[in-house]
Amino acid sequence: MQAASTGAKNRALQIVAAALTTPATVSGILAANAVDVATAVAAGLSPALVDRLKLDEARLAALARAVREIEALPDPVGGIDDLVARPSGIQVGRMRVPLGVVLIVYESRPNVTVDAAALCLKAGNAVVLRGGKEALHSNRALAGVVRAALKESGLPEDAVVFVDDADRELLYGLLKRTAEIDLAIPRGGTALIDAVNEQARVPVIQHYQGICHVYVHAAADLDTAERVIVNAKVSRPGVCNAAECVIVDAAIAPAFLPRLAAALSARGVELRGDERARGLVPSMHAAAPADFDTEFLSLVMAVAVVDDFDAAVTFVDRHGSRHTEAIVTNDHSAAMTFLRRVDASCVLVNASTRFNDGGELGLGAELGISTTKLHAYGPMGLQELTTRKFVVLGHGETRGTPP
Repeated sequence: MQAASTGAKNRALQIVAAALTTPATVSGILAANAVDVATAVAAGLSPALVDRLKLDEARLAALARAVREIEALPDPVGGIDDLVARPSGIQVGRMRVPLGVVLIVYESRPNVTVDAAALCLKAGNAVVLRGGKEALHSNRALAGVVRAALKESGLPEDAVVFVDDADRELLYGLLKRTAEIDLAIPRGGTALIDAVNEQARVPVIQHYQGICHVYVHAAADLDTAERVIVNAKVSRPGVCNAAECVIVDAAIAPAFLPRLAAALSARGVELRGDERARGLVPSMHAAAPADFDTEFLSLVMAVAVVDDFDAAVTFVDRHGSRHTEAIVTNDHSAAMTFLRRVDASCVLVNASTRFNDGGELGLGAELGISTTKLHAYGPMGLQELTTRKFVVLGHGETRGTPP
């Protein structure tokens, strides 16, 4: 794969995208997905988790568009940056190269199968896909589409390997194969990520839980704040970039919290507030301390009232997961200070947390949102699936004094 041409990689991606909108292939994928969804419903999974699992023609068409966007992106492999002439006469630069073999461990979301395979393919990596048992049939069907495209384009089928066995011991064995696997990326709940970290001997980049906040600053426009929060919570509550907690400045809480509570309650959101929030909206449920450290992945939202900007930043530092944080304000200075001080992979001003997504940020798609600062922080696109090695261009130069 490291030697694969851009043309061959793009041809494979074109075949994948076309297959995802071909009626016969779509029918087969949706039939497989229906089995997984029925099993999930029978097992009592929450509606939000079932939604993460479900595929339909629109979602497959969106997957196809994401693959086409990846295909249209420049090939990062082989590019040389930062070429500098040294006094010795040599030129020193950095060349982008693939990471190697990437193990993706994920739960629930079958779209990850295609996103991960397409990104790894374009970046010249091989990928081992180990999805959760709840999406087994869907993942198998989607991985089959990608493997067929690799074969048709003249690339090795086994550049994409789907692990068709959900046994944890098999996964733990893979995580110790340092000679064959260069990197592991877990995407899922806390238990999965903790298990991968505990068992792995290969390097791990965490896609940790998304405990995402929206802070409504004292200088916020209230219409904007309501619109942003409703979208961040309601549009897809079962995904990692959905907001789980709203923080409201005490200066505007009396004017804002009742209207926000009404807007969210009308959309089926259960609010769990601290004492100050419940003093303004008595119909809120009382929040337990753990609610402010919980990724609900459902129509539940925690609410806190804070004294001022500094208290809001402290709250985010204490309860956030370094995933996504947002502020709503018309105060430019406060916005810029929030951007600098808040430690998260993506920090937004006057925009929904739902924008922390590879496609929305212009990456085409993403392999996950890294909350680990080494070697990537935020959505992992093509650039993050490569590394750089030093290259030296010379003209017969030698080092030191000749003998």
